[in-house]
Amino acid sequence: MMRPPPRAAVVVRRAGRPGRRAATSASLGTLVLLVACGRQPADALPGTLERERIELAAQADEPIVDVPVAEGQAVPAGALLLVQDPQVAAAQLAQSRASLEAARARQDELRSGPRATAIAAAAARVARARSERDAAVRERDRLRDLATRRLASQAAFDVQAAQAEAAEASWREAQAALRELRDGTRDEQLRQAARSVEQAEAAVRELQLTGVRLEVRAPRDAVVDALPWKVGERPPRGATVVVLLAGTPYARIRVPADRRLQVEVGTPARVRVDGVDAALRGRVRHLSGEAAFTPYYSLSQGDRSRLSYLAEVEILDPAAAALPAGLPVEVELLPGRAQGGGTR
Repeated sequence: MMRPPPRAAVVVRRAGRPGRRAATSASLGTLVLLVACGRQPADALPGTLERERIELAAQADEPIVDVPVAEGQAVPAGALLLVQDPQVAAAQLAQSRASLEAARARQDELRSGPRATAIAAAAARVARARSERDAAVRERDRLRDLATRRLASQAAFDVQAAQAEAAEASWREAQAALRELRDGTRDEQLRQAARSVEQAEAAVRELQLTGVRLEVRAPRDAVVDALPWKVGERPPRGATVVVLLAGTPYARIRVPADRRLQVEVGTPARVRVDGVDAALRGRVRHLSGEAAFTPYYSLSQGDRSRLSYLAEVEILDPAAAALPAGLPVEVELLPGRAQGGGTR
């Protein structure tokens, strides 16, 4: 019995809708265009936005009594930022001023010389010493005569002779003291007194500066970045109590060694900051002359094993003045003539 011939396989193809296919193609094209437009240049170097950091330290081991500013606040040059307790410094200053007055009084005394009454008293002491010497000498001579005739002991004569010598020495001492008063103050004493006054004046100036330094002020226009210490706390001497960010921001990047010859101070650049639509104009203001290994977070995986040079790119657009530090950036170094300025 013959089998019927096999049926031909039937393949059913669904016809796609022309409108949907066209829309899909258009969407893919738009997506590719958007990705291409949003992609950063292949030679852009990543980095961070930085500002000049100013750390102000405590000049004394005193508690904080006032902090009139807040973090993030813009302050002008000379603005009061923090105050430490001035009581101890004020007491030390008062003591130093008293020592200065004593040194000046001593200097005036030496310049004036001895008083007339002091000279008269010294002359009276000379006269008394001379009288005592004369009496001691007469008694010595009398005992010598008696000792010669064996009417007095030799021991009594020796004691009186010693007293006569002591009286002679006292008389000469009184005479020397009188001459010293009459000669007046020596030049060496005046110079010594002058140096003592200068030393006391320097101590007063030092304590005055210490009192001024208890008030921490902004050295230039800046923004308060951090206040690590609060009112009532006692920071040690030298501890950072205020951190300021000053100047216009700049981009800190690392230039790979294979591109080092293409970059110099003044090289123009375009800086793209996350969150800012338009690229900012910039130029290289500093390029390190010493190479270092690139940190793992700085460049792509292929560049991490290479040497790099630290660079700072100054942002020229005024709009960058309001940008905070720490934002990630992409810097595209542009070929062309260096614009000048900066340091290597």
